[in-house]
Amino acid sequence: MLAGISCGLLEENELFDVQRVAMSEELAAYDPYALPPEDVQEPPRSLGAALLKIGPGIILAGTIVGSGELILTTSLGAKNGFVFLWLILFSCVIKVFVQVELGRYAISSGKPTLGALNELPGRIFPTHWLVWWWFGMMLCTVMQLGGMTGGVGQVLQLAFPGFSEQMTAGIVHLVPAAKGLFAARPEMIWAIVTCLAAMLLIYQGGYRRIEWLTTIIVVSVTTITMLAVAALAWTDYSISWNQLASGFRFQTPPAGMMTAFAVFGITGVGATELFYYPYWCLEKGYARFVGRCDGSPEWEARAKGWIKVMQLDAWVSMVVFTISTVAFYLLGAAVLHPQGLHPEGSQLINTLADMYAGPFGQWTRILFLVGAGAVLFKTLYLACAANSRLAADFVILAGAAPAGVAQVRLKIIQRFCLFFPVLALVFYFMLHDPKLLVQLGGIAQAITLPMIAAATIYFRYQKIHPALQPSRFTDGLLWVATIAIFFVASMMIPQQFRELSRLVANLF
Repeated sequence: MLAGISCGLLEENELFDVQRVAMSEELAAYDPYALPPEDVQEPPRSLGAALLKIGPGIILAGTIVGSGELILTTSLGAKNGFVFLWLILFSCVIKVFVQVELGRYAISSGKPTLGALNELPGRIFPTHWLVWWWFGMMLCTVMQLGGMTGGVGQVLQLAFPGFSEQMTAGIVHLVPAAKGLFAARPEMIWAIVTCLAAMLLIYQGGYRRIEWLTTIIVVSVTTITMLAVAALAWTDYSISWNQLASGFRFQTPPAGMMTAFAVFGITGVGATELFYYPYWCLEKGYARFVGRCDGSPEWEARAKGWIKVMQLDAWVSMVVFTISTVAFYLLGAAVLHPQGLHPEGSQLINTLADMYAGPFGQWTRILFLVGAGAVLFKTLYLACAANSRLAADFVILAGAAPAGVAQVRLKIIQRFCLFFPVLALVFYFMLHDPKLLVQLGGIAQAITLPMIAAATIYFRYQKIHPALQPSRFTDGLLWVATIAIFFVASMMIPQQFRELSRLVANLF
């Protein structure tokens, strides 16, 4: 009898071990706090091997190059010519130092952004007020995603008007009450398709699928934008070396300081991307490869090695999104500025597309429009995927769901992956003004960017392991970035509120 009991206990223990291993694998896949010891890996020793381990930065580049670069950056070039080229490059480069420090702390501690912010000093309630601030900012940026949803709809409506009419006719045949909506706003059919496509891509889409899909789209879009700029040489708007040189005189046009601040605010890494990056680093596995901090020389060596991989990842992504940002700016400066054209929104995209149709044919117009739609769409689905991960952490930190349970976290992420695209579509349906929606998200990010920069400074000097501290040169550039962010925010936020008031007044 005792033997039978012993065997039963042994079987139960074995079963428990199997379940524990399975749970460990699930936590490693879905819980950014999990650091299972069996996942520890030595960092790559060569540049080629390290390049095979990058990925979070490419996802971030896919998020960065969106409505701001496609619409606002091109508009800046249209209004000001080449004069702000130097500032765009500075903005794209300098804010990466804040991104890298957030990645450094995430890898060394195993904590994602909201988990790290929740441990900042000044917490009065169980959840830090900065975590709640992120929640409010996130809702505003979902409005921005609504503008992108409508932007994709407008672009595809321009590219395929005949197909749009056929789809609309089919839906109206099934739902006659929808005739008025689609007649007044024909882009809505494409906006709905965009919402459904985003839901399909990110629901049950783990990190690996998001990474390879984003890499394909980012490489394709970057190539198209580079070819679009290169093709200007065969048009009446070819770019000369003198024009490029004029963009590096470190000047601003008369009364152009507010525009200069806007350039800094809308280009490069923004507040939302700074929140996203540690999550993608953890899902890639950098912190799991380092393992839990035990203070040993082996841990320090692994941490330094994987932080170097993360830095390589960040700088490769910087090159990618800088190329795309500069390309869009050059299109506006070279094509629209000489003509005195300052169109906005879909009209700007339509003008650029028509420019290529003349010398190269109608197919290039469609190609440009499809590329513009891809730019907006990838930002939409990546932002929804990232927001779903942060929102799951928010729910757990707020005490609405148990912590450390992989299945619960995964279900929450999946539900938000369905919720956020629909919410973005609802915002566009209600306000139907992409510029207003983008402006609302921009203001929220402008206010939040100094906060996350200040938190990064705290992590750097109070939380980073002494063996992993950056060089004095990197520290200096981190302070340059932080000071620039605070200065620009202090100048831009009042101006953006005035612009928002004007847009709301015009709408209502």
